[in-house]
Amino acid sequence: MSMAIIVHGGAGTITSDRAEIVQAGCRDAALIGWRILENGGSALDAVEAAVRALEDNPNYNAGRGACLTADGRIELDAGIMNGEKLNVGAVACVEYIKNPISLARKVMESPHVLLVGRGAQEFAREQGIPQCSFGDLLTERQYKRWKEAQSAGVETEEEPRYHRREVNRGSPREERHGTVGAVAVDTSGVLAAATSTGGIFNQYPGRVGDTPLVGCGFYADENAAVSCTGEGEDFARLLMAKRTADFVASGVSARDAAEAAIALLGARTGGTGGLIVVDRPGNVGFAWNSENMAHAYMTEGLDEPISGV
Repeated sequence: MSMAIIVHGGAGTITSDRAEIVQAGCRDAALIGWRILENGGSALDAVEAAVRALEDNPNYNAGRGACLTADGRIELDAGIMNGEKLNVGAVACVEYIKNPISLARKVMESPHVLLVGRGAQEFAREQGIPQCSFGDLLTERQYKRWKEAQSAGVETEEEPRYHRREVNRGSPREERHGTVGAVAVDTSGVLAAATSTGGIFNQYPGRVGDTPLVGCGFYADENAAVSCTGEGEDFARLLMAKRTADFVASGVSARDAAEAAIALLGARTGGTGGLIVVDRPGNVGFAWNSENMAHAYMTEGLDEPISGV
């Protein structure tokens, strides 16, 4: 079987001065996951490691670098799935956890599927995952944005992010996205998906988007693995990740499945965002209808990751 991995740094709008920064982070994350695959590691290990790298990178809205809620907190969501046995784990509205994707994996390895808030943090303690401080997650960039919004009294939910392959670009309304993700297939043909986010900038406390919802923000089965980024409520309404995997199952290529799903998103909800997908033979696909989506992928035959925004 062919190996492949693709990662994204979120969909939305990215300024020219940040384009190379976010592409570089995606390339690094893709390489981290690729090395695991090259050494015979599982797709699950590869996507977890890739997303951890993006969570640790302050240039993305996940883990360190996550945006703040309206009341000045950092609430994190993440989900991970193994397509072979449909094992899945997720966390939502968790605080003081440096790498929520690894906590989601611990949930996957437990009898649970989704844990939220204080319960998720107590589960982390039981699993030996240490809490970090608020300052470990907060960046000057996100704090400055939040302070400016509070001073202006703006009830905004705009979260600039990144994107590629345009599919009937939507109207230029405020884009408010911020998610990272990875999908991979290993030499055994097993597929896996992982996704993590800090949510929407200045969001209502306790708000949960599509990211930790299986079939909405992420999904993996025997046919495909998918990670989504965009206006989470719209992705949840359409079960975007599962729908994309079903397109692949019907015989559509990974590339065409991604494009069809994003076209449907725009047509049915007017929402914006993007997604990445890999199928069992190792083909990758990606699409978006917002300004940008930072991404990078590595497949057999490539000497280095291919990236774009």
